[in-house]
Amino acid sequence: MSGHSKFANIKHRKAKNDSQKGKIFTKIGRELAVAVKEGGPDLTINGKLRDVIAKAKTNNMPNDTITRSIKKALGEDSSVHYEYITYEGYGPNGVAVIVETLTDNKNRTAANVRSAFTKGNGNMGTLGCVSFMFDKKGQIVIEKEATDMEEDELMMLVIEAGADDFEVEEEGYTITTAPEAFGAVHAAIESAGIEMVSAEVAMVPQTYTELTSDVDIKGMNKMLDLLDDDDDVQDVYHNWDE
Repeated sequence: MSGHSKFANIKHRKAKNDSQKGKIFTKIGRELAVAVKEGGPDLTINGKLRDVIAKAKTNNMPNDTITRSIKKALGEDSSVHYEYITYEGYGPNGVAVIVETLTDNKNRTAANVRSAFTKGNGNMGTLGCVSFMFDKKGQIVIEKEATDMEEDELMMLVIEAGADDFEVEEEGYTITTAPEAFGAVHAAIESAGIEMVSAEVAMVPQTYTELTSDVDIKGMNKMLDLLDDDDDVQDVYHNWDE
């Protein structure tokens, strides 16, 4: 929509995450464990593990915590089996919502996610009901104050590394990539010594929806808070223009 700021939305989500770092670290630790079990600890061949580590670093997860999580995964038995399950639905006023979970109990997770939708005045739909409104992309956000590099120089750096788009906003830059190019672009930025606000492969909305009613805004925030607090929920994507 006109006037929408991707940067503002991502910063808002990041701020909420910063207030509950312990829970975020636990969730990312679980993602690291699953990535290691599925593809091994070698970063040269395990792209999923590289992507999760990038996500961990932009959430300020210490390197020794990342290393411990990987070593722990290598030593764990397979008695607990986690699987990724995605749920889709609608928030107030038809806001599209995608919920990605990692769970060892599908019944518990489905009930909790459904409850969050209901309590937020939304409703859970069928798989595929809103995902067509999103594109899976690598998304990296950099604050302008994080680098002394000129705009054109930074743009050339990321484009040459494989980025698809480089957007300039008042506060910073939003870089998008194909999922398979995310690792190379992230590595190029990291090698340049530039700190990133956010870096992950995410579901990016094609269009955005405004909420103008206080009731709708309260309901949407309630839904997001309930989902964020759920240990099984890894990521929540939506097209609400916050």
